[in-house]
Amino acid sequence: MDAHSEEITVEQAVEDFAAEVARWREVRGMSKRALAKAMGFDPSYVSHMESGRTKPTEEFARLADEALNAGKAIWRRLCDYEQARTRDRRPPAAPPAPRRPEQPYATGSALVVEHDAARLQYDGRSYRLTMRRLLRNTGAEPVTRYLIRISVDRYPGDPERSNAHYRAHPLTWDELDLTATCRGEAMHWQAKHDRDAFKEVWLLFDNEHGRFPLYPGESVWIEYAYTVGDDKWGNWFQRAVRLPTEQLEVQLAFPAHLDPVVWGTETSMTAEASPLRTPPVRSDDGDLRQFTWITATPALHARYRLEWRFRARPERETDQGSSGD
Repeated sequence: MDAHSEEITVEQAVEDFAAEVARWREVRGMSKRALAKAMGFDPSYVSHMESGRTKPTEEFARLADEALNAGKAIWRRLCDYEQARTRDRRPPAAPPAPRRPEQPYATGSALVVEHDAARLQYDGRSYRLTMRRLLRNTGAEPVTRYLIRISVDRYPGDPERSNAHYRAHPLTWDELDLTATCRGEAMHWQAKHDRDAFKEVWLLFDNEHGRFPLYPGESVWIEYAYTVGDDKWGNWFQRAVRLPTEQLEVQLAFPAHLDPVVWGTETSMTAEASPLRTPPVRSDDGDLRQFTWITATPALHARYRLEWRFRARPERETDQGSSGD
């Protein structure tokens, strides 16, 4: 157990278990439906587990670990939950209220991504991810926050080794150097989940100078960026479509002297991974070789994974795999 498990509440342990399941499902590129089928469960059960509405169970943890090849990471979160339950022996003052599904943004809100543009640039030692999204509020209430995820997996074919690596070398906020802006204003941010290889962050539409919510009918660009060293990142970049999106663009920029090559796959709710329908377009810009891939109206819950290899550099242990959103 990590030191974190000695301090967490039952509620936090439930959230951590849900986040661990979601993280490994994302890394493996599986939909909730596909995971449920592999585990022999109804898809709604997986949804309830990931939302925290259903409490962790031994059977679910064991089957999820096997289906996702998670190297006992999910099982450890179950143990954390059981330890938290054992410590929490105080009788409740009143029956606990039923847990409601979390409203991601605001009651009555409905976000649409008009344009999603991601750029990943590698300098030979670290990756800088810059995400730009044009958001439109089609709902009836102002939106005051936006959820982002950062997930990495250095050894995707060896989850126990990967988990051990991140326990010894966790992602830190200092190294990520996360920044976010909206309308030229810096955005405050708030950690939702802080795991060794997985972060969930609320970007807030406010700062010390004031608030700038996204009102119904309005559109606004937000931009955020973070850095991950190639000892913790790797040679793939996955985008997941979690909100209705009108255009998705991904650009990869590598040192030209490494002679990079790029390819990609697409996974949907109804189909396994298949090659991208159109290839990334290559362009050379001085010392950089860039690859751009664009698609219109991608399917909700689809995942697009771009992978690469540096032909002028021998494969290293660090060139294994990662994802970001």
